[in-house]
Amino acid sequence: MTGLLRMESVTAGYAADIDILRKLTLSVPAGQITGLIGLNGAGKSTLMKTICGFLRAKAGTITFDGADITAIEPHTLVSRGIWYIPQESSLFPYLSVEHNLRLPLETLVRGSAGLGRAAAEQRFDEVLTEFPALRAKLKSQAGDLSGGQQKMLEFAKAHAVRPRLCLIDEPSIGLAPKIAGEVYRWIDVFSGTGMGILLVDHNVRRVVKMAGYIYVLSLGEISAEGRRTDFEGDLHEQVKAWLGVNF
Repeated sequence: MTGLLRMESVTAGYAADIDILRKLTLSVPAGQITGLIGLNGAGKSTLMKTICGFLRAKAGTITFDGADITAIEPHTLVSRGIWYIPQESSLFPYLSVEHNLRLPLETLVRGSAGLGRAAAEQRFDEVLTEFPALRAKLKSQAGDLSGGQQKMLEFAKAHAVRPRLCLIDEPSIGLAPKIAGEVYRWIDVFSGTGMGILLVDHNVRRVVKMAGYIYVLSLGEISAEGRRTDFEGDLHEQVKAWLGVNF
């Protein structure tokens, strides 16, 4: 299976003699949500950090649009067209909402992405149109926002950058159901623009509903994979048994 992002036989871990990911292979196509599900400790966040270069792969290759990014430097993610929305906040809490929004745009302007000042201002205005609740909070410190507002700002930053690939790790944890519903709507909007999305979420039912293709991660290995329809048949019962959940 080919894709915008491809991991081929990737092994990674935090200690020389302990592997968290073991010869893992997966693919994320453009314009589609790819789901990754698994129990706590399965290696989902480790996988995300390895793609982004926060953790170096010990073996295997990671390619993005055909280019080898196995040893990618995290600070080059934005200019390469990759964005990461981590489970933990990536905001600068003592900077204003406006500054948090403008920082990634400034990275594109100063980098090799070719984004001009006028285009950056237009994107900034478009973000406030798509996320109008942030307009009244522009001068507020990001750390003073509610949990739901902070998550909104995380997605607003991604919308401003318009990456080709967005990695989204547990976006609904700790959010009220109404806010979580908005998060999933934003993910659908992103996918509709042609963005490739790798979605990790503890809400297995939601992942199966949204994703075009789904991987099950167990102890650092892909134990099952298939399209949404596959998870509605025999595979459904297998995954329920592996994960101990209903969906």
